[in-house]
Parts: sequence; structure tokens; C-alpha cells
Amino acid sequence: MTDPSHATSSRSDLDTEALDWFVRFSGAPHAAGADAALQQWLAGDRARADAFARWQADWRQLDALPASGVEQLRRQLQADKAAAAGTSQGRRRWRPGLPALAPQAALAALVLALTGGGSYMAWDHWQRQPVFAQNFETLRGQQLNVQLPDGSQLRLDTATRVEVLLYRQRREVRLPEGQVAFAVQGDGTRPFDVLAGDTRVTVVGTRFSVRNTVGSPVSVAVEEGRVRVAAASDPDAAAAVLLTAGQQFVGGAAGTVGAVAASGIAPWRDGRITLDNLPLSRALAEFERYGPTRMVVHDPAVAALRVSGTFDPRHLENFRRSLPQVLPVRLQEHGGQTEIVARP
Repeated sequence: MTDPSHATSSRSDLDTEALDWFVRFSGAPHAAGADAALQQWLAGDRARADAFARWQADWRQLDALPASGVEQLRRQLQADKAAAAGTSQGRRRWRPGLPALAPQAALAALVLALTGGGSYMAWDHWQRQPVFAQNFETLRGQQLNVQLPDGSQLRLDTATRVEVLLYRQRREVRLPEGQVAFAVQGDGTRPFDVLAGDTRVTVVGTRFSVRNTVGSPVSVAVEEGRVRVAAASDPDAAAAVLLTAGQQFVGGAAGTVGAVAASGIAPWRDGRITLDNLPLSRALAEFERYGPTRMVVHDPAVAALRVSGTFDPRHLENFRRSLPQVLPVRLQEHGGQTEIVARP
């Protein structure tokens, strides 16, 4: 057998050499002089040390696999081994001595020594899978507190759906509908993205809220820290906006920056909603997110009237009483509903 310390220097041959050394130092106790031999081989060429470091990095990544992933990978590797045994076209030969290693060392060596690339691709695919994936949803009138495994907290408002995906190198929450207040646990190695409509919000650790509801533009409001708002399709665009505490962004990826309302980034957490110069039709739609209002408006001119104020959506009496006082309308009862009509 050729001494690994005198092997050729092509990239594939170096990888094979480095694998030989790595397997030798991953299992049984080292023979006398083995450490010195390894150091001599490493010192002969910087590329050797790089190749050996790659196998070490692969080992560390494999060590992070969950038990279910290890079992799935083991089955895939055994299939690849059987396929590799029937061909001489592989880049690396099968090493029959590998099963004698300790169980996890043997599994790592299997990944690294298989002749075909399929097993590495399967392993790489597994590494890209989320370590946590779960959907959360609230019904109309319901709110929900969610504690994520990374320490982040989500407060879901009524009629809200989120899809949470935590990966080893990033974190992602999709918000198809509703609004959420976030308290993100800081982690400089894993940015936290929120995808809402055509907007991507990126943070490391902060407190902010995101809204994505039918009939309203996507909005982002920051209570603490900083967030980056960009188009979901081009998160690195120069048009991205950086928000700091006390600022909000309304209008999706092409919106405008303004100050957070005095009621805060998410008044709904305290059982209140804030109407900020909204058309009456949209104000009613906002109340309907929390429960039936039994209030309707059919006249387009009345529906376009603007209304502002802070109200408790569970108790509409104040809103009903205030409407005729702030708008030129009256309430007309019929058929178990209240129609808002123009005042004569």
C-alpha cells in the first residue's frame, strides 16, 4: 500500500489521502509515532491541511444530526454502499474496515468514504432541513402566545396564521395572514426573517410587529432594536430600509417610513385596536377580524368617510355611540343588523 505521506497532490487524490488519515485518527488508539506521521504529512502541503480540515468540519456537522436523521442517513448510506460495490467508476473505494470503528465514527466514515456522491448529497440535503417546523393559527377573536425553541416569543393576534421554520444557520417565519408581535432572541449566527406578502423583514434580536391582512398594506413597527425591510424577491436590494425603535414602515416593499403611533406597535395585545384615518369600510373590516359587528354600510360615499380612534373590539358600544358624533351618519336598525347611512 502506498504511504499517504507520498501521495499525489490533485484535489481528488488529496481528499482521498486526507480521508485515509482522518479515518485512521477517528477510531482505534493511535500507533506509536502516528501523530508525528500525521503532522509530517500535513506540513508537506497547505492543501493537505485544508483537505483534512474539511473532513473534520464534516464530522462536526454530522455530530449535530438528530437521532431520526442518523437512522435515515444510515439507510441511505447502506443503499449507496450496495450500489457502489457494483461499479468501478466511483471516486473512492469502499473501506471494509470502517464498521469496526465506534458507531458514530463508523457512520461518519461511511459518509466520507462512500464511492458515489449520492450519500454526501443526501447528507447535505438533510443538513438543510429545518430542526423545528410548526404552524400556528388563531381563530377569530382568539390570541395566542408562542415560545419558540430558540427563546424567541410570538404573540399572534386574531385570525392569524404563521409558519415557523428554524434551521441550523437561519430562522424564518412566514405570515400569510394576520399580525404578530415578535420578541426575537438575539443570535448573530442565525438571522431571523419574517416573510409577509412581498416583504421580507430581517433581524438578529429585537421587538417589533408585522401586519399582513387582506385590504391593508404590509406594515412593520419597531419597539426595540433595528430591523431591515426589503422586497421578499430581492432582499439584498439597495432599496432596503433600516428601521429603528419608534419607526414604522407601511406599504410593503415600496412603502414609506413614519413614526409609530402613540398607542404602540401592537395595541391589540392590550385588547385595543387603533384606527388611524381609515375609511369606514376598512374600520368595520378590522372590527370583523375580532368578531361579528352586525354593522354594514352600503353607500360608497359613507363607506369612504374617514375615522380615527382607539377602541376595544370586544365592546363596540363606544364605537357605535361615537360614529354619529364624529361623522355625518346615523344608525338604522333593521333585520338584526345596523346599517350606517348618511345623515339627512
